[in-house]
Amino acid sequence: MPTAAPSVSQSERAALADLLEQLGPDQPTRCEGWTTRDLATHLVVRDRRPDAMPGVVVGGPFRSWTARVQERAARRPFGELVAAVRSGPPAWVPTAWPAVDRLLNTVEMVIHHEDVRRAQPDWSPRELPSPVQDQLWASVPLLARGGGLPETTRGLVVRRSDVPDGAPGSERRLRKGTPTTIVTGAPLEVLLWVSGRPDVACVDLIVD
Repeated sequence: MPTAAPSVSQSERAALADLLEQLGPDQPTRCEGWTTRDLATHLVVRDRRPDAMPGVVVGGPFRSWTARVQERAARRPFGELVAAVRSGPPAWVPTAWPAVDRLLNTVEMVIHHEDVRRAQPDWSPRELPSPVQDQLWASVPLLARGGGLPETTRGLVVRRSDVPDGAPGSERRLRKGTPTTIVTGAPLEVLLWVSGRPDVACVDLIVD
């Protein structure tokens, strides 16, 4: 019986682990103030310590516990951290379940893979397969609603550049208001822009 192809989250996780292993623990990332060790630590805690997640999601009184968990994890040898990133969450954690993995880990792995790639001096945009871009495009409104956009009264429209103009579903209004900023690019690039990484997102901006 043929083996099922890895999901986008799984393939991006593997590629990210490969890159972390290649670069080592002290390289920069596009996450402000984080080295590759810091980013690997974040992912290991996210995957394996759900008790620390309220400090990441909610903050407030939960932050001190999350910080303690992260500090302990960061002291592990970098090779162990990368191996833990590669293997992902244990089976008992809901984010290991395929449906939840696809929902919650796809964007996380794609964006953090790019956080490492695009902090290196020789990076260039990737051309992802259309089914992968479709999946990322579906995630753009969810990420926007999750608080990735800055507070503003401007309207916001996003457009795909990897499909014919006017194709069904190729344009989405994420926020009402005037004037309207129109962001055009491949879904991966739009996703990076919406996530708060405009300096490395290869998009075109028009204010209408």
